[in-house]
Amino acid sequence: MALEYGIAYYDTLMQEEQTRLTASIRLLLHQTFILERKFDRRSGRFQYNPDFRDCNKHLEFIRSYFAVSGIEVMENTQSGIIYIQGENLMGDKLPKLATLYLLVLKLIYDEQMESVSTSVNVYTTLGEMHEKLGSYRLFKKQPSPTDIRRAVTLLKKYQVIEPLELLDDLNGNSRLIVYPCINVVLLGDDVRELLESFREDEA
Repeated sequence: MALEYGIAYYDTLMQEEQTRLTASIRLLLHQTFILERKFDRRSGRFQYNPDFRDCNKHLEFIRSYFAVSGIEVMENTQSGIIYIQGENLMGDKLPKLATLYLLVLKLIYDEQMESVSTSVNVYTTLGEMHEKLGSYRLFKKQPSPTDIRRAVTLLKKYQVIEPLELLDDLNGNSRLIVYPCINVVLLGDDVRELLESFREDEA
């Protein structure tokens, strides 16, 4: 029944609307999360994301579409996120450095949100991330610039962070926005357990 409804709904749309709907589905598959507001480097401000509008407009159809594959489409209105989750999702395998960055970013996010933050977004630097990982004794040596760029690029793809500088210019002072998607990926208690397990492995 849901599939029949979906086909009928899709057929009622104009060609341009069908094209935007298809793009929304592909975007969710590609990056997992769609944010309501994203940082625009050119204007230096957060801008409303038209991809979010398109996805939200056709949310029931998109839910029916993904349900056929056993994938749920979730919406967090408080944080302004639409995302997909399910055991059938095949994402990128995160390298170790990207995994460590993800864990420490969650710690930084939670710490800043506890300090009476009025925004769902948090700012940090690569230096702060490395210092945090150093406190857990998870750095035997400084990662190479190539590994850092690869890890940051991957987390940017999944809407976890947004570098405020070009990837080729990354250094310890480089600022990053941590998007609220980090809350959907990890819970605080899980992060601490995983960091401890990484520390034990290093030992």
